[in-house]
Amino acid sequence: MTVIAQARLAIHDPHDCTDASDELPILHAIYDTLVRRVGQEFVPHLAKHWLVTEEGRNWTFHLQGGVRFHDGSTCDAAAVALSLERMAREDKGYTLGAPAVWRQFLGGAKLDVIDALTLKITLAEPMADLLDVLEQGFIVAPASFSDLDAKEYSTQVGSGPYRLTSVSNDRITAQRVDDHFAGQPENEVITWRLVTDPANRLALLERGEVQVANSLDFEASRSLGSKRHEYLSPVAIIYLLNAARGPLADARVRRALSLAVDRNAIVDTVMAGAARPLPGFVSPNHFGAQKQTGDVPADRALARRLLGEAGFGDGLALEVDCPTRLPDEAERLTAALAAQLAQVGITLNVHVRSEREDYAHMVRRKEIRDLCVFDSSPMSTYRVLYEKIDSRVAGSWWQGYANRDVEALIDQGRLTIDRLSRAEIWQQAYGILQDDPAWLTLYNPIRVIGMAGKHPDFAMPADGVIDVARLPQLDEAAV
Repeated sequence: MTVIAQARLAIHDPHDCTDASDELPILHAIYDTLVRRVGQEFVPHLAKHWLVTEEGRNWTFHLQGGVRFHDGSTCDAAAVALSLERMAREDKGYTLGAPAVWRQFLGGAKLDVIDALTLKITLAEPMADLLDVLEQGFIVAPASFSDLDAKEYSTQVGSGPYRLTSVSNDRITAQRVDDHFAGQPENEVITWRLVTDPANRLALLERGEVQVANSLDFEASRSLGSKRHEYLSPVAIIYLLNAARGPLADARVRRALSLAVDRNAIVDTVMAGAARPLPGFVSPNHFGAQKQTGDVPADRALARRLLGEAGFGDGLALEVDCPTRLPDEAERLTAALAAQLAQVGITLNVHVRSEREDYAHMVRRKEIRDLCVFDSSPMSTYRVLYEKIDSRVAGSWWQGYANRDVEALIDQGRLTIDRLSRAEIWQQAYGILQDDPAWLTLYNPIRVIGMAGKHPDFAMPADGVIDVARLPQLDEAAV
């Protein structure tokens, strides 16, 4: 048995959108998706190959044959269509504060089952980055829909490389499936174990009682030596800026904030070095991110000049909403930011919010003050632009920003099937958003995973999610 110790343990409806790095490994083990993400690219999975036409509006997927769900029923084109229809329901796709995430992209789509192994998707609007959505489009046995709708989440029936065998408050266990079409995983049984304290996760790994420990303390984990593996989280730690009203509606003030910040100092002060400065709106792991050779240097003289041009030469007070978690360092971060901004005459008045879900709903309702601490987690560059930047969509996390040049690039990118050409379009948007920032971007955290044995070639996937089906063989543990 291979045991993975992690800080949080939960399994919900697979058709609700989540970017939780503790839940996605479980879902990807139990369920198949049409495609898999490898780095910044997509490779065939349940779909052997596909064809896309009409500028990203028509997609035809040819499926693996002979695939069965864990209940013995057939996983064919009709079953795939039913899962995609369920994803697009108004009541599905919920993530913290944002309902119907998938409906934005799959709503109104026409799903044609051509034959048992061929599915054609005709989108209501072109979307060249549809695979970003289908990578989390978990294909669920239709017979289990009713249990999931009743919130019976211990019923999870997919066709993936592992079959769920037990769910409790502190452990979830899955058994390897024989003859999975994508190959047999190295480890026969996986147990995810809830261990909230990072020191306890580290100690359990050192004693050999677990084989994998996630989200370890950056410094304390150095005791693991070669068992310690660092990776860059693609989650962007940011401040959303209220560009609809108040001082930050002025692009000069938004840019002044960005120029006033020494991100390397923030990383050292708040994260003790366990992060990488983030100059753009997505991480270097993201498709279409510009090559990042280092931080955008602080230029406080220019920041002061811009503030003066905007009418704030004598100082500016900004109101900040700050949660107590997600990111967990939000209060320390805001204090460090306040110390830096004071050097250009900006004062922060901080309003702490302890209820994180209420906080998310406040942000979604666009009730933030001048700025608020947040994180941006989708691995899809297009989703970030569409849901958070495009003023015409005014999505859940959009806060009044509008840039017509960026929106023209969004329109161009959604029609551009060729990935190299589309990456260049997103790179252009990246550059514009540095000069006219929608957010104050700060850093990507560096996370640590510990793993039993010597695995010098091991590397975490670009999305920061453990792929249990591709873990190396690990020693058994006494549980």
